[in-house]
Amino acid sequence: MSRIDREDVERVARLARLRLSDEEAAEMTADLDRILGYVDLLEEVSTEGVEPTAHVIPLATPLRDDVPAEELPPEVAVANAPASEGTAFAVPKVLDDEAEG
Repeated sequence: MSRIDREDVERVARLARLRLSDEEAAEMTADLDRILGYVDLLEEVSTEGVEPTAHVIPLATPLRDDVPAEELPPEVAVANAPASEGTAFAVPKVLDDEAEG
């Protein structure tokens, strides 16, 4: 039984602004279904009594004091920006006239 269908793949591709050919969508559907099958297999593994870890070797996390540094002049901050307006970064609109989904 398939865990993901073509419509799901096409919807996610559309949300990610990816253009997939029919062949790519079919291949992606099959690939994602195999990945989800592997996740199902991992869910069968018993983890009872296993302590959660972030690393296999206990390591201390070195921290430093959070001390404010000297302020960066705004002109310097935008000096290498691809586009700027005065001391502000200029970016294109990304939410203009988009349909909700």
